Amino acid sequence: MSSRETRLIRNLALLGHSGSGKTLLAEQLLVKSGVKGDAGSIERGDTAADFDPLEKQYRHSLDSAILQFPAGKAEVQLIDTAGDPDFRGQTLAAMTAVETAAVVINAVNGIEMSTRRLMRRARQRRLCRMIIINRIDADEVDLEALVREIRDEFGPQCLPVNLPTENRTTVRECFYHDDGETDIFSLAEAHAEIRDQVIEVDEALMARYLEGEKISREELHDAFELALREGHLVPICFTSARSGAGCGELLRFIERLLPSPLEGNPPRFRAGSEDRKLTARPDPDAHVLAHVFKVVNDPYAGKLSIFRIFQGTIRPGMQLFVGDARKPIKVAHLFRVHGAEHTEVDIGIPGDLCALAKIDEIHYDAILHDNHEEDHYYLKPIDFPQPMFGLAIEPRARGQEQKLAATLDKTAEEDPCFRIEHNQELNETVIRGLGEMHLRILLERMQQRYGVDVETRPPRIAYRETITRPAEGHFRHKKQTGGAGQFGEVFLRVRPLGRGEGFVFRSEVVGGVIPTSLIPAVEKGARQVLDEGAIAGFPLQDLEVVVHDGKYHSVDSKEIAFVIAGRKALLEAIEHAGPQILEPIVNLEVTVADAVMGDVTGLLASKRARIQGTESIRGGLTQVSAAVPLSAITEFPTELKSMTGGEGRFVLEMSHYEAVPAQVQQQLVEQHGERRGPAEAAN
Repeated sequence: MSSRETRLIRNLALLGHSGSGKTLLAEQLLVKSGVKGDAGSIERGDTAADFDPLEKQYRHSLDSAILQFPAGKAEVQLIDTAGDPDFRGQTLAAMTAVETAAVVINAVNGIEMSTRRLMRRARQRRLCRMIIINRIDADEVDLEALVREIRDEFGPQCLPVNLPTENRTTVRECFYHDDGETDIFSLAEAHAEIRDQVIEVDEALMARYLEGEKISREELHDAFELALREGHLVPICFTSARSGAGCGELLRFIERLLPSPLEGNPPRFRAGSEDRKLTARPDPDAHVLAHVFKVVNDPYAGKLSIFRIFQGTIRPGMQLFVGDARKPIKVAHLFRVHGAEHTEVDIGIPGDLCALAKIDEIHYDAILHDNHEEDHYYLKPIDFPQPMFGLAIEPRARGQEQKLAATLDKTAEEDPCFRIEHNQELNETVIRGLGEMHLRILLERMQQRYGVDVETRPPRIAYRETITRPAEGHFRHKKQTGGAGQFGEVFLRVRPLGRGEGFVFRSEVVGGVIPTSLIPAVEKGARQVLDEGAIAGFPLQDLEVVVHDGKYHSVDSKEIAFVIAGRKALLEAIEHAGPQILEPIVNLEVTVADAVMGDVTGLLASKRARIQGTESIRGGLTQVSAAVPLSAITEFPTELKSMTGGEGRFVLEMSHYEAVPAQVQQQLVEQHGERRGPAEAAN
């Protein structure tokens, strides 16, 4: 029987904009807990979380890292995440493994772009949220104004649980205490405000409180946990990761008031195609349910799969199933992870973050379980940002194609926001990520780990083709070669579907004019057109194809004949269906100094952008929101850097597809014709 208890586990993720001080804050927590003697520094490259060689080289976090340390009697499992939006995929994945999202705000910079997004994401996943204001000892920082700004932005439920004191060299707790001097606000007023906020979630407690009855600490604790779970309270703590101010108090707050896996909101598991909602129970005696939220491939140590145990107990020697696989895997060795260290353990209980090594069957987002009753369980999927920044890639040396392909597959296993695309027409492999920095780091990591050197160039834009009106198509394929010939005739019709509805193929053939066994051949021919495009070589989408008539020959009708007939009939139908080229439209948020806002909006307007709004934010900055064609902003990062002296920042996310202007469609069709010309002439 394990002596460890789930009620003593505290799981939290440090989230926040790049430069908010998350990694140094984690260092101070390691020092205050006694795990380290001295805090590491970014400059020396000796922090526990940033152990990757590239993190040391670039001097900021590029991945999520797990740290383990005690907080009094509690065991803390903290995930330090990357703040740069280019590495948001790993950050969002880490949020599935914790009860609490601790969003760190740099007191100097205030609320930044990522702060809003991360607070929203944490709320959507029903995580308990807290805010840590870091760098409280920086010069000319107005902490009272920042707290008011936080409450204006995120709601009045954001309340301090401690306040800076003694010239911001320490903090004083204000949830259980109501007297003492502080640098900002009144401790008594802060105590009364947070006490009232907590008590009002429990009607019975509120009634007793209004009658003047004394409320015990235990009752306040339970109400505090309920307020956290319901989003009725977002506690604010104050720290300085540089001096350590407030970090010991933060450690005690984590132990005393943050939820254990027994107290947080349970994860949203689903089951089967019916999408039934299920609740995992943090019961060590129940069936095992664990979720893989991170995969690391190392050329020497092999594949490391890191997972959160939500239910049941895992021990070495037992068998687990991966998703709906029928064959089990064996748990040979069970590990806990701390930075770069992997320590073997003999048990994993509900709430633990554990790892298995060298098991190829495990993949990101897999559910590990020990009973076939849970074969079709899965966790509510994360709405990851779509990777839109692309590079065409090929090995620098001939003969390295297979090695490159294997390396790309390993990289895709690790990163949920990394995509690999193969364009058969151009014989081009394109990798896509969340930004230039994202792909640069992945390529450098591929070179360091696997020795793969590559050449890159801008890829083609991911245009699509569609149709705008219904039409009919017909083709008869007849070929006689001396023996048995080929014959197939197809009549079909097409109609446009709503944007994003994809492709639908149906058969309304009656009377056996096309045998049922040959209908899949017609669909195969239609799908060839989907992949190759009809007018400009781009994939087709959002259309329905209905085959309704045709003819066949009892001797000469073969599958190939109906593949060709289906393909040519669809091409004819599309020619009369108002074919249209669609281009990807992205939502772009640009943050620049007020002085250059006009220049930036002018630049965007020249790129066919639709300005959707501007917002003044603190520090003399303006945030510009726009919808813009992806094809128009391939040079935007360079232009923005030049225009703002490197101070401008932007984030983009895929929004939707729209029809290109007529002149752009004509250019794309002509370019496709020029590419096809030499090939057709050669044939």
